[in-house]
Amino acid sequence: MKHTLRRVIPVSLLALLLACSPASEPAPPSTTLPATDTQPASAQTPTTEAPAAIEDFFAQFTDQWVRANPNLAISTGYFDGDEQNQLEQQITPLTLAQEQRIIALARDGLAQLDRYDLDQESDAVRISADVMRWSLQRVIDSEAFLAYEFPLQQMNGANVGLVNQLTVVHPLRSANDAENYLTRLQLLDDRMREATAEAARRAATGIIPPTFILQTTVEQMDRFISNSPRDNPLATTLFSKTGSVEELTEDQRVQLLERAAMIVEEEVYPAWRDAIGELQAQLPSSTNDAGLWAIEGGDAYYATQLKRFTTTDLTADEIHQIGLREVARIETQMDALMRQIGLNEGTVEERATTLQQRLAYPNTDQGRAALMDDIEIYLRDAESRAESLFDNRPTTPVIAQPYPEFRWANAAASYTSPPLDGSRPGIFQMPLREDRLSNFTLRTLVYHETVPGHHFQIALITENDELPRFMQIRAFGGISASSEGWALYAERLAAEEGWYEDDIEGLLGQLDSELFRARRLVVDTGLHAKQWTRQQAIDYGIPPSEVDRYVVYPGQATSYMIGQLRIIELRERARETLGDRFSMQDFHNVVLNLGVVPLTVLEREVDAYIAAASEV
Repeated sequence: MKHTLRRVIPVSLLALLLACSPASEPAPPSTTLPATDTQPASAQTPTTEAPAAIEDFFAQFTDQWVRANPNLAISTGYFDGDEQNQLEQQITPLTLAQEQRIIALARDGLAQLDRYDLDQESDAVRISADVMRWSLQRVIDSEAFLAYEFPLQQMNGANVGLVNQLTVVHPLRSANDAENYLTRLQLLDDRMREATAEAARRAATGIIPPTFILQTTVEQMDRFISNSPRDNPLATTLFSKTGSVEELTEDQRVQLLERAAMIVEEEVYPAWRDAIGELQAQLPSSTNDAGLWAIEGGDAYYATQLKRFTTTDLTADEIHQIGLREVARIETQMDALMRQIGLNEGTVEERATTLQQRLAYPNTDQGRAALMDDIEIYLRDAESRAESLFDNRPTTPVIAQPYPEFRWANAAASYTSPPLDGSRPGIFQMPLREDRLSNFTLRTLVYHETVPGHHFQIALITENDELPRFMQIRAFGGISASSEGWALYAERLAAEEGWYEDDIEGLLGQLDSELFRARRLVVDTGLHAKQWTRQQAIDYGIPPSEVDRYVVYPGQATSYMIGQLRIIELRERARETLGDRFSMQDFHNVVLNLGVVPLTVLEREVDAYIAAASEV
């Protein structure tokens, strides 16, 4: 039975306002004034004068878009001088008015783009225009579904994104950076209250998340405010990251810590408590229905999400069947390998659990440190191995670090891209909860998040000055089928190229990770299109925290394997057509030099590469 709008799920445009990382997405005025809902008309009204040259339009419109989102300007180091410094004292608003402003800007940008005759432009310009058109249209399409997004939730709600903005993204290279950090820290309560007000407004209209999401989010937020303000990540990050700032003495750093702790105690914690109170007030009206099927109009929203995340026209039923097919294929491979190491009894899932436990680290500080040490070993080894497969590799380094402890229970491993100026490395973050303390799939995870996965693709894009800047920073939002598809392709590539030589357990970890992505196709569509319960999804082999992720982020989980399968299909098409003329390095250059693009654009350009290489 259909219900009226009663509860929410995701984060498309909200994530755009909060984020600016790899697999996440960003979005945008002023030069010296804060980006608030009281900006002057000149800062709020999109320009209607398109430059004569389309390259100038790309640059001008991207500037305008980034000015409208200080978070994006900060994460990418987009501007310089006073303009950048002013933006680094702001945090993007989390209001409905801001979302509508961005949609209006996207609509204006699309109208300007349509004025250009692309037949007169180069292939590179046409590709860029196609990516801009596709991305801006997705922003415009989100307008019909703003009511479905939820401002406070455990994956990428304001309660997570705001903290990430300071503890991960904000630059801390100078005393001025530290002062800007404190200025932004003082804005955190304002932004959290905006998100809380939106949550209350939507609850008043009957839009309430599932009970288990409310409970999980409240638990996470309680953990965040459980430490003394001085020990909160918002304070400790400022102190630790300024340790290398030579112009600051130890006494000055302690003073910064104390100032941050005071803001956390007097402003941040009260705002978090009010948000917790709002979510607790929604609990009596919530249900445990997990999918979009339970919402009036949810089917249309889910179809839009699938199109956005897969960049295809595949239906939920088609994606579900692809998942079932891939699950069967991978389980057959795993069964054969498991028998080689004496694991003959039980289901593939049960035997994989045995391996995970066998390869577990102790749930201690020493065990967590050992896991992080092994990540470092795998990462540097991957950099060496990748040299034969990639002749175009990023110069920006990548590092690994744990998440702050308050996020361990709900966070998924993630990658945060470097800024344009290379002043910060790419960052791989790892949650260190007990169920992640195993070496079973760790190596594969490193390949996915860093080398040759996300870091190779995203850092190369950031360094590629031949791309328009909007593509370098994925200004209008990520294209998950391309970025996550590449990272999953990188996992398979490592196995194909013998990186797991004489390591059957490691190879099984790679297959288990791929199986996980195949199950995602089944579970995401099951939850949102086939009325699966949360427990059904867990019983299918997906951990509870992951199921909750799909509940609040519908469709995103389908992007990984749909993207990977298409990249493999295109590679094999090139290999079969070109024969001895096929070069793995050349194929990788084609894919990576394009940037993050819809799969339709990727296929067109790979076919063009095949045609050109065939004539040589």
